[in-house]
Amino acid sequence: MQDQGSQPVLSQEEAFARIRLLRSPRIGPVSYRQLLARFGNALAAIDALPDVAARSGRQYRAAPVASIEAEVQQTRKAGARYLFHDQPDYPLLLAQIGGAPPIISYRGNLALATRPCVAMVGARNASAAAIKIAREFAAALAEAGFTVVSGLARGIDGAAHEGAFPATIGVIASGIEIAYPPQHADLQEKIACDGLLIAEQPPGTEPRGSHFPSRNRIIAGLAAGTLVVEAAPKSGSLITARLAGEAGREVMAIPGSPLDARSQGCNQLIREGAVLVQSPDDVVELLSGFDGVPRSSFRESGSEQFYDFEDLADSEPADIGSLLTTAPIGVDELIRQSDSTAASVQMALLDLEISGKLVRHAGGRVSLSA
Repeated sequence: MQDQGSQPVLSQEEAFARIRLLRSPRIGPVSYRQLLARFGNALAAIDALPDVAARSGRQYRAAPVASIEAEVQQTRKAGARYLFHDQPDYPLLLAQIGGAPPIISYRGNLALATRPCVAMVGARNASAAAIKIAREFAAALAEAGFTVVSGLARGIDGAAHEGAFPATIGVIASGIEIAYPPQHADLQEKIACDGLLIAEQPPGTEPRGSHFPSRNRIIAGLAAGTLVVEAAPKSGSLITARLAGEAGREVMAIPGSPLDARSQGCNQLIREGAVLVQSPDDVVELLSGFDGVPRSSFRESGSEQFYDFEDLADSEPADIGSLLTTAPIGVDELIRQSDSTAASVQMALLDLEISGKLVRHAGGRVSLSA
């Protein structure tokens, strides 16, 4: 599909099939990897999907070939490239999170993702003081050799990108060629040319509310730690921080006045175990030589488990029908209660998901569809 230098060469047919598999109905990051492990490659997985669904009395059609051809053309027209989850240039820390995006599209300098990364997030309607702090922190962290990752939103995100430029990665919730918010169109193009721009959604996809948590998991996954500069108690920035905590990464926050609602989220994170930082040097000290053991005690219960799917090809689906209801339950709990192997339970969940009978939830939980 394209020359990716040091990356292993996928045949155009298999690369195309991988994109088609991921764009097919009811195929997400987990089921995609399960299908590749079960059938060996995307071509075989697509051929097998109708039979898998038929076992539950359902019909199945993979994504139309014409729509994938159009997507590939749009990606090329936008000057972007595809990166697959098992290629050497795929960011190592991102690959370690549960549900890592199997395929991303990108523009810019992919080498920025190989440097030590720190995520910086915060309020869209940030105070002038917080924007100044974010810009100064980002500039100092870039000077110290870090790549600053953020989501190109207004407020803190934009200030972090500007301060760190060009040592910055922008992760967007839309297709690679769609600028959001519109007032950051110039900044997004600058990052795509001289920094690194990453999108998980297909080209032509407008940002929707459901896309932003997915974008946030990429921001948290790329970085050894996430720094929240200013945030309200229920902001998307706290979602990113919690995702970082689930992934075993450092969670940091800059404290603020208890009289300002925009500081309450940061103060709450610190109360729950995030590391209080007051200078860029604090961040550098925490993240330099990060070995996967964060000093912050901020953690989320019920975090998503990362399973090895290599045994799927030799397993039969477990009988778990009686254990599932419309109430979400953790996959690890299903494995314990079923007296079956993890691979057999995953096989059963995969069959149910493809048939449209299973819903996957955050935190590695599943339920029957309503």
